[in-house]
Amino acid sequence: MFFKQTVLMAALSILVWSQPIDLKKLNGAWHLRIMDGMEVRKARAILDFDIERMKLSGFDGCNRIGGALQKNSEHNMTVPMLMATKMACREPIHNWVSQRLHEALKDGFNVAEDKKNGVEGISIKSPSHELFFKKMGKTP
Repeated sequence: MFFKQTVLMAALSILVWSQPIDLKKLNGAWHLRIMDGMEVRKARAILDFDIERMKLSGFDGCNRIGGALQKNSEHNMTVPMLMATKMACREPIHNWVSQRLHEALKDGFNVAEDKKNGVEGISIKSPSHELFFKKMGKTP
């Protein structure tokens, strides 16, 4: 019974907080805060979306990354040809974040407005990973 209640509460919280995002709101830099339920701010991974040009760039915790965004459906995108520099990761957390971020971007992902731990941002959900980002800079 407790398990069913927990699953129901989790589903309801997703419906309440996860709202599909107007893709124009994605423009700009986003800092990765939570990956697969783990706090990963120290990895300093950043995604920078340029929706008008359908480009993605950023830093995966170890390397600069970039590629063309491909829209699969209204809210699902992928980066099939993700390019990255080849620098070694300094710490295990950087390697862990880098690997999973690449997987999420290549597998295809849905983007939704979200709120976690009192922080507003976006969630990127792929078939195997869930990432939460906070917008960098001043928010209007």
